[in-house]
Amino acid sequence: MAKPQKRYVCQACGSVSSRWQGQCSDCSEWNTIVEEAPSVVTPFQAKHNLQGGGRLIDLSGLNTDVPLPDRMATGIAELDRALGGGFVEGSATLIGGDPGIGKSTLLLQAAAKLAQAGRPVAYVSGEEAADQVRLRARRLGLGDAPVQLAAATSTRDILTTLSTGRPPALLVVDSIQTMHSDLIEGAPGTVSQVRASAQELIRFAKERGTALVLVGHVTKDGSIAGPRVLEHMVDTVLAFEGERSHQYRILRAIKNRFGGTDEIGVFSMADSGLSEVANPSALFLTHRDEGVTGTTVFPALEGTRPVLVEIQALVVRLASGATPRRSVVGWDSGRLAMILAVLEARCGLSFSSAEVYLNVAGGYRVQDPAADLAVAAALVSALSERPVPADAVAFGEIALSGEVRPVAHAALRLKEAGKLGFERALVPSAVGKDDGGLKLEGFAKLGRLVDHLLGRG
Repeated sequence: MAKPQKRYVCQACGSVSSRWQGQCSDCSEWNTIVEEAPSVVTPFQAKHNLQGGGRLIDLSGLNTDVPLPDRMATGIAELDRALGGGFVEGSATLIGGDPGIGKSTLLLQAAAKLAQAGRPVAYVSGEEAADQVRLRARRLGLGDAPVQLAAATSTRDILTTLSTGRPPALLVVDSIQTMHSDLIEGAPGTVSQVRASAQELIRFAKERGTALVLVGHVTKDGSIAGPRVLEHMVDTVLAFEGERSHQYRILRAIKNRFGGTDEIGVFSMADSGLSEVANPSALFLTHRDEGVTGTTVFPALEGTRPVLVEIQALVVRLASGATPRRSVVGWDSGRLAMILAVLEARCGLSFSSAEVYLNVAGGYRVQDPAADLAVAAALVSALSERPVPADAVAFGEIALSGEVRPVAHAALRLKEAGKLGFERALVPSAVGKDDGGLKLEGFAKLGRLVDHLLGRG
């Protein structure tokens, strides 16, 4: 019998090498290479893998009696929106977020609602004892919900228990980094253990029609810890975002095989748990006075939902010789550098001797490129100390040539702005007529917007 070769796996990216090294050659992380034993396929696994693997069916489903999976609405509208209508039977969902952001709270609330609706629900915690989960449920007012609890870390024990009776409609595993499979050597949380445990749980979910939810830890840069293949194995990936100092949380769909991506759900953290925010635009807008400079309202678009947020800019002149600082919260710092370069090169404004601070109010993170025009308007307003009209919104993408380019779904953005009482919009000139009653002020070049804000025509 051949001696099994040693393998060394990076715990950050999952790359495999034949020898140990201090730095991973793929992701350049230090001290992440760990020796792991090669996986051994048992005769039972080999026999199981050969059963039913080659059966073909029609795409239309006309020649098969297998019904299409149904959706399970949780009753939490913001969660259902991010999922595309609810959990799908037999699907696997991965949710990640910073510690203490509210992942376990949200899933416990969703599990309780489905259990109260008559569906069998199982909640498996590898981080807390069953009494701790029960205590948290009482604090949330869900102590009477018929949710089945288990505190276990062995994947085989969990699946053996669930296979004895009626399979649950929803299975929550908190978290996948604490699960351990005895078919693979290694400590819980290693790349091989996370991959093997997730594979066994997903196989059970597909065979029994159970909606599986895996909670994942995140690294310091915000990505889900463990092998990258974990995100490919599941059907849906949700990211729970938000600052712990703010009460608002955003659930964002990064991947969804059964719905649209980039959909978001907005929640508010309170003592009684997470509550839904039906109108997030009103929450991300602060009280605005006529005389405030450096602020602009931007109608962002998250999936099919427009959200109005406030862009705040501050420009501070420095003495000669000092190194100016650039600080960004809630937006891409590289994008800010590009906007500043275009304002200097194409519009004749000087930011080289000034510190620039940019903030998105309410802890919101903007990823929409249509924010370029709103950011530029806030910067010009802060530099000139001339406020942008309080009843105006701005959106548009800025090219390196200084051209203001149109963006998608302008009608949805304008409609949301009109609902909240705004009367005008600073937009690209290519935007057509608005049906919401807003007065449109179009600009083909960024220089025209600068002249307009500075009162030069």
